[in-house]
Amino acid sequence: MSVWNYVVTAHKPTNVTHSCVGNFTGTQELNLIIAKCTRIEIHLLTPQGLQPMLDVPIYGRIATLELFRPHGEAQDFLFIATERYKFCVLQWDAENSEKAMGDVSDRIGRPTDNGQIGIIDPDCRLIGLHLYDGLFKVIPFDNKGQLKEAFNIRLEELQVLDIKFLYGCSKPTIVVLYQDNKDARHVKTYEVALKDKDFVEGPWTQNNLDNGADLLIPVPPPLCGVLIIGEETIVYCSASAFKAIPIRPSITKAYGRVDADGSRYLLGDHAGLLHLLVITHEKEKVTGLKIELLGETSIASTISYLDNAFVYIGSSFGDSQLIKIHLQPDVKGSYVEVLERYVNLGPIVDFCVVDLERQGQGQVVTCSGAYKDGSLRIVRNGIGINEQASVELQGIKGMWSLRSSTDDPHDTFLVVSFISETRILAMNLEDELEETEIEGFCSQVQTLFCHDAVYDQLVQVTSSSVRLVTSKSRKLRNEWKAPSGFSVNVATANATQVLLATGGGHLVYLEIGDGTLTEVKHAQLEYDISCLDINPIGENPNYSQLAAVGMWTDISARIFSLPELNLITKEYLGGEIIPRSVLLCSFEGIPYLLCALGDGHLLNFLLNMSTGELTDRKKVSLGTQPITLRTFSSKNTTHVFAASDRPTVIYSSNKKLLYSNVNLKEVSHMCPFNSAAFPDRGFVEKTSLFRFHNHKNLSRSWGFSYLPVLIGWRNKDIKDTTKDEPLNGLAIAKEGDLTIGTIDDIQKLHIRSIPLGEHARRICHQEQSRTFAICSLKYNQSSTDEYETHFIRLLDDQTFEFISTYPLDTFEYGCSILSCSFSDDSNVYYCVGTAYVLPEENEPTKGRILVFIVEDGKLQLIAEKETKGAVYSLNAFNGKLLAAINQKIQLYKWMLRDDGTRELQSESGHHGHILALYVQTRGDFIVVGDLMKSISLLIYKHEEGAIEERARDYNANWMSAVEILDDDIYLGAENNFNLFTVRKNSEGATDEERGRLEVVGEYHLGEFVNQFRHGSLVMRLPDSDVGQIPTVIFGTINGVIGVIASLPHDQYVFLEKLQANLRKIIKGVGGLSHEQWRSFNNEKKTVDAKNFLDGDLIETFLDLNRTRMDDISKAMGVSVEELCKRVEELTRLH
Repeated sequence: MSVWNYVVTAHKPTNVTHSCVGNFTGTQELNLIIAKCTRIEIHLLTPQGLQPMLDVPIYGRIATLELFRPHGEAQDFLFIATERYKFCVLQWDAENSEKAMGDVSDRIGRPTDNGQIGIIDPDCRLIGLHLYDGLFKVIPFDNKGQLKEAFNIRLEELQVLDIKFLYGCSKPTIVVLYQDNKDARHVKTYEVALKDKDFVEGPWTQNNLDNGADLLIPVPPPLCGVLIIGEETIVYCSASAFKAIPIRPSITKAYGRVDADGSRYLLGDHAGLLHLLVITHEKEKVTGLKIELLGETSIASTISYLDNAFVYIGSSFGDSQLIKIHLQPDVKGSYVEVLERYVNLGPIVDFCVVDLERQGQGQVVTCSGAYKDGSLRIVRNGIGINEQASVELQGIKGMWSLRSSTDDPHDTFLVVSFISETRILAMNLEDELEETEIEGFCSQVQTLFCHDAVYDQLVQVTSSSVRLVTSKSRKLRNEWKAPSGFSVNVATANATQVLLATGGGHLVYLEIGDGTLTEVKHAQLEYDISCLDINPIGENPNYSQLAAVGMWTDISARIFSLPELNLITKEYLGGEIIPRSVLLCSFEGIPYLLCALGDGHLLNFLLNMSTGELTDRKKVSLGTQPITLRTFSSKNTTHVFAASDRPTVIYSSNKKLLYSNVNLKEVSHMCPFNSAAFPDRGFVEKTSLFRFHNHKNLSRSWGFSYLPVLIGWRNKDIKDTTKDEPLNGLAIAKEGDLTIGTIDDIQKLHIRSIPLGEHARRICHQEQSRTFAICSLKYNQSSTDEYETHFIRLLDDQTFEFISTYPLDTFEYGCSILSCSFSDDSNVYYCVGTAYVLPEENEPTKGRILVFIVEDGKLQLIAEKETKGAVYSLNAFNGKLLAAINQKIQLYKWMLRDDGTRELQSESGHHGHILALYVQTRGDFIVVGDLMKSISLLIYKHEEGAIEERARDYNANWMSAVEILDDDIYLGAENNFNLFTVRKNSEGATDEERGRLEVVGEYHLGEFVNQFRHGSLVMRLPDSDVGQIPTVIFGTINGVIGVIASLPHDQYVFLEKLQANLRKIIKGVGGLSHEQWRSFNNEKKTVDAKNFLDGDLIETFLDLNRTRMDDISKAMGVSVEELCKRVEELTRLH
């Protein structure tokens, strides 16, 4: 049964709705604060750019975000109001951040049509809110900057477009832009009399403005007054002046003030054009307005001027940007340079789940963005390896990269160790990897460890000795031999130190000098040693003061001091599995000890560098086989690669460790290999060869005779890395192959963008023709007007290039698309449903169903059928085609005509909907999501060839998407940002009971869902507990990709208890309640969430500190390890 569901975010919201700039985290620190609907990000402006400081969820949809500074305060406070009428004032403080909070909802009142408005008086006397038509809510400040009780003032103007506070007024004064009942627009001012709790007529009014006037910009002193931005004019207005200029027709979406005195403003319009508006003035007298086009950006939803000509452009329809405005234009006449792009998937209008690489791993391809910023985005989980070259090699036991001199930035040699020999590969002058020799190395035995050493030396450890070789002449300089009767079992080294262990628990510490190897210390331990590490993470990059040692028998990890080899810390790991790999490493400046066990578990500890103490132990399961740990760097940051049957990259973000799977099957060894052949700037067409000379009877040892293996640079998926950072190469040993490649950016989800320059609205994949088909529209601007053209486009599913286009008629929109086949016909077709959207019609009365076949990469129209309305949905249904056309469900069969051509013929239908927008089918059942009548269930009866209604949900939900979870449970999303599930009641006693879909689950998601699809973003491994859990993916307007997983009942009950305990411990930002936030809420009712769990809250358990974990563990009566294990399993769902 899919009654018990777990909802979790795989990709956070990226649609930027608000932004502001101020001194929030410190008096001298300038911050950019960004709201992404339900999250807040705080960034610090540094000379290097924007540095993220905090990213937190808010239990509400943010309606207002404003910084303000009460009298006597040295830094700014943050005011947030949510769409469900909660507000809070936040202050930056490492400990406690709430200043005030409250509820500003009223029992009665009609919510405003134009959205909530929240404003703060520039002199911090009050906060004003316009939440309901005809009311203005005031929250006054007292003289200490504390908030007092709120009250409402009646506002005569019902159709308010904008309200702002004016600067420089002795009493708080608002300016109101409104529309009257004749659609004329005017501006009025009011003084707020706080004592009388009423308005007093303000100093001036201005009637009959531009019909498109939509935005007020209050101008700070010394000029004061207000700018009124229209579609064709801009007006400056104050008690003493009135100035107007005409502008090119445009809709201004966002503005940002440049100067503190308000003489310059940046304006962003609906086409993504950025203008500079200048108020010209002599002293304090405004003399006129000037406007200049600067260039093009993403379509802005917010503009924040940061400093020094740097500007942040937040966007809802495209990627957000950090831009710089130059004094001189470039060759194209633009003053705008885009420095950074911040990915935004919103709005996700449609998506499909495909396995393009055919590896059993789903990828989501979204229709993202809108207007000119429309794009396709390919989203996949995990980190990809871009293979550059590979060669077949069996039995690799270890790999290390070495440099030809200490200060060489690139690696020259790749040492590959086998059970009875060691091979050395090097880059030759042709940038080919060919076999070479390092004379001073012993190549007839297995190498246990290699490293670059100081003074241009290399060090090799084998079972019998440690060899020191000069990297210039490759000759042996010194050798330390193991005492007779002993052999070295494990070893590790850095540039100045070697630590090794022989049988019998002997630990030997050597130091490397110029041509010298000195045995400094020897210690006898009570048990054998299984693994070692002396990776320097202290002050000196070449010398470690600590050594990590993993032990057999007592299964412990120990920290010793160097050079004394004194035991500082002993940590028993528990269980019977020995540590196979230990690693000292530092993430974001925090030292850790990682300890990997032979059964695929990894423990991590915080390491105190001065005392060697280990704290905050955490255990995760990465796979089932032994793990080897290695560090590597990418984009100047160090990460850890855990090689095992489920290879993982460990990295840190916001001071917490994250684990991201690598999209490779089993990996036995990995080492960084940053060769000069990886070009710094982009990829060039080049062939890189492995070249093995046929000497020393290579065919025996390598398993093949001379074999130049070639895999050139793959130009396919490579991003342009034009920034001056070398590509970080890796050498990877997996399943009998040695592969050289580069690694993707280190992040959990990988997103590739395909900019279209037009708005893709529907997408569908066809496996047989290896293509995608999209319905898209392009906005064209002519000198006189704007018009749209609509297309069906065919794209190659590997290159994403347009390979064929079918233009639709004037006024014809593509509404739905489907790849399907029909009974008695082996071909696979694309079916497209359209509507003729005529300006004079409220609802389309005409549409078409088009049937295409892909031949030679072209779309060929095979059949078309006219319909009496918009074809909102198409489904394959028992070898036929099921269409939702306006208020009707219609079934078509595919008929062969006498002349051999085919056509769609209407078979049966079902009326009784307002608008049937969303349809899903399973067997003979049809689930319909209606515009306003929730979900209904229809059944197709074969014998009568008729469609009948079986049951419906009698609630009035305005649907936005539906999906069938299983035979009896159907999932819906509606326009108040809620999710709900209904159950088919086939066991009902009466017809009335059987005819009602019973609501079994309700939940407030806080996101507008456009589409559900069955599928998974992660590789489903049958051995894991979550391998069998069915999942549905959803996409939303804010760019969220989420997962809904249907859980077994016992697991649901366990997690529900965990969620209840987490609610007590984790408090929402600003004191907002999680329980209230997740309660199902529409105009008619608010009820607690049921049968849905908030996975985002549950997974924060893994980020708690140990004491809080212990508290929850006590309340649950379950060990912390068990809790971590169960929550980690869930994180593998996305």
